[in-house]
Amino acid sequence: MKTIVKKTTGALAVAAALVAGVCTSCSTKSEKTIGIQLYSVMDAVKANPEASLQRLAEMGYNAAELVQWGGDPNVFGLPAADFKALCDRYGIDIISTHSSIQEDPAQEEAVMQRWRELFAIQQACGGRYFVIPSYQADYTVAGVQRMADYFNRVGRVAAEYGLKLGYHNHSGEFTQLADSNAVMWEYLVEHTDPAYVCFELDVYWCSKGGKSPVEYLRKYPDRIEMLHIKDDFVIGASGTIDFKGIFEQFYANGMKDYVVEIETPGWLREKKNADGTPYSQEQIMDEMFQAAAESADWLSKADFVK
Repeated sequence: MKTIVKKTTGALAVAAALVAGVCTSCSTKSEKTIGIQLYSVMDAVKANPEASLQRLAEMGYNAAELVQWGGDPNVFGLPAADFKALCDRYGIDIISTHSSIQEDPAQEEAVMQRWRELFAIQQACGGRYFVIPSYQADYTVAGVQRMADYFNRVGRVAAEYGLKLGYHNHSGEFTQLADSNAVMWEYLVEHTDPAYVCFELDVYWCSKGGKSPVEYLRKYPDRIEMLHIKDDFVIGASGTIDFKGIFEQFYANGMKDYVVEIETPGWLREKKNADGTPYSQEQIMDEMFQAAAESADWLSKADFVK
């Protein structure tokens, strides 16, 4: 995940655009499990959860990962049970969420209480994973060991709610530690407790970090339990990510949970209409939905995706 797109210009306008929107690439629901990180179209989901979920379901998405930044007790403006009911209505299984709380040794008890509140929300949504999308750490052996120890403690609390704590990477985690030859991400994997902590490998950022997602799937078959399937924009369009090898190895490892994540590209945020006016938030979201539709269509046709 990166910076969110511009602030929504009008909830009613977004809602109207969503209701009017039609998936041009997919007309029937996929028989495969195809997940999406709702961050991909987050502003639209916040404006109108039901219309957004319906539109995604019509594209073939039947699993989702949520976003709960800031510890909001609501899920896209709705109580957790209500949001889950909407997902159930459109056949979307909630498998995970993203949120994070930075360690604060001076307020350990308060921090753990905040985690418990977040875990209770995800438990109400029926999810299985709770993923930390990013974390500030000192890239030294001591710094990452402290991070690992914290994740182990938080993971034990997550287990009380029937959840597995996960960590999502960007590209920076594939650099060496300042005082060691160890790669930061590898050190973190090897120093967290597999009973309580797993990893959601973002295959795009792994590749951008100069590493092979397939090799990591082979090296850590039991630790990578989720994938972020991501490309430059539409999944499969760039031809630079070995999705076939990634999916085949992931399934060979006995894993199955993945979600598409589509970052809003800079060129789309800067796009203008013929009259020179900037694209509205509704137009940006419409293009993001179209990219999501094309991605679902590509995955549904890929014979290596189950």
